[in-house]
Amino acid sequence: MDLSLKGKTALVCGSSQGIGLATAIELSLLGARCILLARNEDRLKAAVALLDTTSGQTHSIETADFSDVAAITKVAIAIAAREPVHILVNNTGGPASGPILSATATAFTDAFSQHVLCNQALTQALVPGMILAGYGRIINIISTSVKTPLKNLGVSNTTRWAVAAWSKTLATELAPHGITVNNVLPGSTSTARLDSLFKSSAAARNVAPEVVATEWLKEIPMNRFGEAHEIAALAAFLAAPAAAYITGTSTAVDGGKTPVM
Repeated sequence: MDLSLKGKTALVCGSSQGIGLATAIELSLLGARCILLARNEDRLKAAVALLDTTSGQTHSIETADFSDVAAITKVAIAIAAREPVHILVNNTGGPASGPILSATATAFTDAFSQHVLCNQALTQALVPGMILAGYGRIINIISTSVKTPLKNLGVSNTTRWAVAAWSKTLATELAPHGITVNNVLPGSTSTARLDSLFKSSAAARNVAPEVVATEWLKEIPMNRFGEAHEIAALAAFLAAPAAAYITGTSTAVDGGKTPVM
């Protein structure tokens, strides 16, 4: 099985921590040169030092805030002008929790901009280089909510569905070029995002975060939360030559929690 990414460059979004950083680490272990993109420069500097360099690759960082589509577009265009990017990992922090009925219009438009529009800007800038290079992988880290909505995540559920529809459409358009587009759907994963969801849910119910965590754990057949590197493993495989005929998919990595196929 060909899993080597030597000679390939990957742009990994939201890679200063959590699943994004774990994905960059896995890609570097397969030989890829990684460009880490996030808003916090200090965290990025610490993160890039964790990447593997045994294949002789050098890694770099770029800073931009995903709340600013223009800034993301500017960075993407600059990277594309400098070098071809073979692998794009779209990964952005989820919208705040809360019921959909109480969500404001701004919450929806901000989330759509942060996820769909930034993904679109990055893709438009980088796909021409993928076509010229004869190699392209676009991997979107979304959520199992695209299979079944999650409680108290109204804006997130809606936005993630939009990303999934965008991705499926893009997969069909890019297939003739041999560029694949796939979605990785993390379940409850031990990250700062999960901790924040526990705290916000607990505050709304006036209970301890540990109570919420215990309730969520009971819904997972494997009886544990996922680890970031377990989500990253699927992303790394989808980026590899071995996954060349896999496109337009949405695969859950959730310990069996999602109740649908």
